Amino acid sequence: MTSRTGPRAYHPDDRAALADICVRTADNGGDSSHLYPDPELMPSIFAAPYAYLEPDLAFVLDDGTGRAVGYILGTADTPRFVAEFRERWLPLVDRYPRPRGEPRCPADGMTALLHNPERMVLPELADHPAHLHIDLLPDWQRRGYGRELMDTFLAALRAKGVTGVHLSMLTANTRARAFYDRLGFTEIQVPDPGPVSYLVRGTEACP
Repeated sequence: MTSRTGPRAYHPDDRAALADICVRTADNGGDSSHLYPDPELMPSIFAAPYAYLEPDLAFVLDDGTGRAVGYILGTADTPRFVAEFRERWLPLVDRYPRPRGEPRCPADGMTALLHNPERMVLPELADHPAHLHIDLLPDWQRRGYGRELMDTFLAALRAKGVTGVHLSMLTANTRARAFYDRLGFTEIQVPDPGPVSYLVRGTEACP
């Protein structure tokens, strides 16, 4: 299959590529496979549930041959998504039982996040009910494609009548922060954010 290089709607055939992109960008923007030996763990938290629960807000960057080399995924309504995550998604990933006690390794910490989707609902973000995840493979970064994906996603939110969106990111990822700053995101303060920052913006087109 051939197509133009750029954003397009997610297709179920993109599932493996989606998981690969997630793994290769999940360690502060770099490859996370050394931290999480199971290659399905991180996608089961940060990619696959969005494609499954809200496929109309899942878009990929096509390299022109049909292969996905980046994605943007999200939800229009975070509280609703969290409820569906618990009711519809967690039963599908029962291979990851809730850890007992303190995490013994990075995978335990991430599995604990999987079982706590309610962490995504914060009152400070109520005016920005949508949220997103965006990741591109290294060779496709800094080429304008991230902006194209963001514009595609924001347009889809506007079509649904959504006026505000947020995201969370590792504060240490300064390259990602510079990207979001250029696209008009601003930081919002929340109690006890830990190692992440929360950014918000309206759903108008990027500047």
